[in-house]
Amino acid sequence: SVPCSAILSSYLLGERLNLLGKLGCLLSLVGSTVMVIHAPEDEEVTTLEEMTSKLKEPGFLAYAAILLALCFLLIFYLAPRYGQSNILVYLTICSVIGAFSVSSVKGLGIAIKGFFAGQPVLQHPLTWILVVTLVASITTQINYLNKSLDIFNTSLVFPIYYVLFTTIVITTSIILFKEWVAMTVIDIIGTVCGFLTIILGVFLLHAFKDMDVSLGNLPQVLQNEQPVPVTRDDKNILIEVDNSSIAPEDKPKVFMLCT
Repeated sequence: SVPCSAILSSYLLGERLNLLGKLGCLLSLVGSTVMVIHAPEDEEVTTLEEMTSKLKEPGFLAYAAILLALCFLLIFYLAPRYGQSNILVYLTICSVIGAFSVSSVKGLGIAIKGFFAGQPVLQHPLTWILVVTLVASITTQINYLNKSLDIFNTSLVFPIYYVLFTTIVITTSIILFKEWVAMTVIDIIGTVCGFLTIILGVFLLHAFKDMDVSLGNLPQVLQNEQPVPVTRDDKNILIEVDNSSIAPEDKPKVFMLCT
């Protein structure tokens, strides 16, 4: 999603994608590949009863309550005040709500498989709770993501949203499905390094997007530029007498006021 949004916004919307941005896209692909190779396998959850027991665990209930409180704080307090100027407000709302949408999709996937297997999933209340949760979360995500896209640069919105959303999803999976319990140390390090590589790629993609850097002008960009002389105001000039025999703090100072 990061390279595609950056490349398409460059060609379709006329937004700039310099050499550092292309390097950031490459790092995002590399980090994603490393992360997928070392990613944990899903814990086997095959029925809605097992999904219900997972959702009722105290750890996930506390986590969900914290996310809801944060979401309400962002929507009703921070968004009206800082949403137009701070890109993180709207995108954090989308990312926090994404934790509920991903969990709902996981549960509905189990319900769909059970439906085709002949199980009475339509009579199970969790099915309809997941449907309502999914519709509400996706609607909220689309709303605030569109608001963010209307205000901020597209090549800036999608990378930040990707990092925030992925962080929330990984945390939710750890708490709800305990996917990291059976992971080896190598897989944990590989997953973390892959995610950090993605963050580095995203940083290169948007932090230097206004710089004119390409393979053609790279040698000129790397050269040290001559320092620009500082222009002083003629109305207030401080002249320090260069006298090595006098201590710096004892040098006489002459103030010239020109009118």
